[in-house]
Amino acid sequence: MRKGLPLIVTGLLALSACQLVGQDDAAADTRSLNTMAAFPLHTYLTDPSTQDGKAVGAAQWILAKKCMVRLGFAGFSTLNTKTVESTYPVRQGALSGLGTISDDSPYGVDDPDQAAEHGYHNRKQEESSQPLEWPADQYVALTGLFDSGDSHRAHGHSVPEGGCLGQATRNIYGSAPGSAKINGIKVTGYYSLPLALWSESHKAARKDPAWKKADRAWSACMKKQGFRYPDPDGASLDSAWLGTQKPSGKERKTAAADARCKLDTDYIGTVHAIEARAQKTVIGRHRKDLDALRAAQERAAGNARTVIAKEN
Repeated sequence: MRKGLPLIVTGLLALSACQLVGQDDAAADTRSLNTMAAFPLHTYLTDPSTQDGKAVGAAQWILAKKCMVRLGFAGFSTLNTKTVESTYPVRQGALSGLGTISDDSPYGVDDPDQAAEHGYHNRKQEESSQPLEWPADQYVALTGLFDSGDSHRAHGHSVPEGGCLGQATRNIYGSAPGSAKINGIKVTGYYSLPLALWSESHKAARKDPAWKKADRAWSACMKKQGFRYPDPDGASLDSAWLGTQKPSGKERKTAAADARCKLDTDYIGTVHAIEARAQKTVIGRHRKDLDALRAAQERAAGNARTVIAKEN
């Protein structure tokens, strides 16, 4: 929206104000659909930004800290868990390998102005909590993720399955739910069912003729602006911008055109409706298991608050 415009400019825009407001509202509505929270299956995932999610994150680090001290990492006794509770550990030296390409929204860039500035590089990366680097021995003990040559013991103690954070998660959630088969693939873990269903419904949605039609409309719009891609994924994952730290001029122009064509063709509104229907279908087939998962998440949030209360 326009803010702080000189009065003379405001006067010149007055005649078209209603049309501009309508365009801005339409763009805002579109962007509201381009978030994980806009999908039916999102309700079965713990959102770290909610009060329950924050409680679980805080409790995980409180328990992990105590576990690390037991494993012989005495320095963890002074760790301020509030500085790390919203992050997941990164092995020292691995941050440089993290990709910055792609927008952090399900359907990619949707704001032409921001895309023109940032291209396909994640514009919200600096606003989010950044993961901390940990020395290899601490990283292994925290996560239970071993590289070749890593010891499975720390100061003479066995590293628990999933590391101290994995152990903390089990203490909060209890036993992981039983495995499930989705499309013939065995899935396990606390969130594996909704994530597998998300993948299944996305694949089904992409096969819908209406989705393919939306891809063609977007592609035709891009072609008029001199860009040839079959669909938005083809543009955002162009190898020309993979592995770069800053967007090139070509990337910024491509991303801006991408976002504009999504708005002009109502791409996001169209494909979101298709994918949301597909998710509702799989939810209906797995309602009992998903409801049990939601109940377990509510218990976990309660357990997490108990951990926090004991610590304070």
